[in-house]
Amino acid sequence: MESRAAAPGPYRATKLWNEVTKYFRAGMPLRKHRQHFKKHGSCFTASEAVDWLHEVLRSNSNFGPEVTRQQTVQLLRKFLKNHVIEDIKGRWGSENLEDNGALYRFPSTSPVKPLPSSCPPKENLENFSRDKERLLKLPHLSRRTFKKHEFLQSLENLEKPNPQENKEDTLHRKEISQEYVQETWRNIILIHLQTILGLPSLEEVLQPAQIVPEYVMYNMTHTSKHGVVILQNKSEDLPHWVLSAMKCLAYWPRNNDMSQPTYSGFERDVFRTVADYFLNLPEPLLTFEYYELFVNILDLLQPHLERIAVEALQICCLLLPPPNRRKMQLLMRMIARMSENVDMPRLHGAMGTRSLLIQTFSRCVLCCAQEVDLDELLSTRLVSFLMDHHQEIFKVPTYLQVAVRDHLEHVKMAQCKYPQEEICAILPTYSYCKQITPQEFEEQKVSTSQAAVAELLENIIKDKNLSVKDKKKKLKQFQKEYPLIYQNRFPTTENEAMLLENKPTIKQPMLSLRKPRFRSLRY
Repeated sequence: MESRAAAPGPYRATKLWNEVTKYFRAGMPLRKHRQHFKKHGSCFTASEAVDWLHEVLRSNSNFGPEVTRQQTVQLLRKFLKNHVIEDIKGRWGSENLEDNGALYRFPSTSPVKPLPSSCPPKENLENFSRDKERLLKLPHLSRRTFKKHEFLQSLENLEKPNPQENKEDTLHRKEISQEYVQETWRNIILIHLQTILGLPSLEEVLQPAQIVPEYVMYNMTHTSKHGVVILQNKSEDLPHWVLSAMKCLAYWPRNNDMSQPTYSGFERDVFRTVADYFLNLPEPLLTFEYYELFVNILDLLQPHLERIAVEALQICCLLLPPPNRRKMQLLMRMIARMSENVDMPRLHGAMGTRSLLIQTFSRCVLCCAQEVDLDELLSTRLVSFLMDHHQEIFKVPTYLQVAVRDHLEHVKMAQCKYPQEEICAILPTYSYCKQITPQEFEEQKVSTSQAAVAELLENIIKDKNLSVKDKKKKLKQFQKEYPLIYQNRFPTTENEAMLLENKPTIKQPMLSLRKPRFRSLRY
């Protein structure tokens, strides 16, 4: 197996931390409080901070409505430890904060965490640069269904010479190596991920060496009828007792194959058994090295971007080692069934089943190898989405299979047609961009967005199917939404009048000339 790249630093999580702390400092209401017969200005109680921050986190798409009040308290403790806040006597550095009336304030300046840099290893970039020179453009990608056995057969046929080919051509034609097939997978996956995530570069998110084509192909082809990965090495699978316990909980109370009589609280003990197993795994199911990749998908977990988020997670979950993918599939199936099961007894005295499942398993699904203060909130948001969309997310994206097969067949045909020549296989250009600062990235993003809006304005202006009246109406609406862009296009009213060919409108008379109507006085 090839060497793997080191996991990138928690860039996105650190950026989110800085955004949350700045927003909290700017928005948290401050007022006078009296404590021990003494007045304190510009401060807040711990409970007031929990109330305000809890609402903010629940309404933020990066964290979502699953955030609990206790998690908010935990975050405020991190604030106190990192000197984002301090108690009324100026003390900080500990996590001694409770949901009560203790007074806190902001220090004169709140520290901002430096964004970690994750430069890709030089050899990875050099190797990838050489690869992209021969992979420049991809033929049309079909999204038709592509069955597993057809995919395997097509890859086998690539290395079998056609008996009807000219023997001389066969001698000259180079066989497509397994290494080339793997590089094709790697390039296509990188291209699709960068497009879906909308990032200027994958440098801070994923290194080429982190993509293991053998894992991807295995996860696509070794599955049950339900799409769950089947492991050839059973020693890597879940222990039988864990599978039995998970099946018991997933189908409660209909399927109890524990071979033991149930008792009051039996389901809680079974749940605790499953939770203990997953929480004691040596690393999270999504692995440490893919932490940054999955955290970046959190930006897509919004209602209008749901389809894109599912597609991104489909590809990312294919990168997992097969044992991890299988555990993820079975865990998500179990907790999804449990959360929807009205017959499931209450597993916690103060917490609903759905919240308990998400809070319990979030840390064993996603966490960083380094300590990250927002880990719990980020993992909660991701697990909530995975649980709700696990059936779609763990479907095999067949268009990737089709893209690889079509590309390899294209190469094979080209080799047969031009046996004496070096074949330049074509894929979309992919390369690492020059590293830019987060501020430059935000400025470029705004610039691109403004260009798209300006193009929309031009389309309205040039639309010949619109009447003058409708065009004025649309332009007025556009001016209201984007006044600066509109002003740049029409710096004066004369410019606007010339474009719209304004005709003088008949003004309504100041006095009404209609004859008054008199009602009859007759009865």
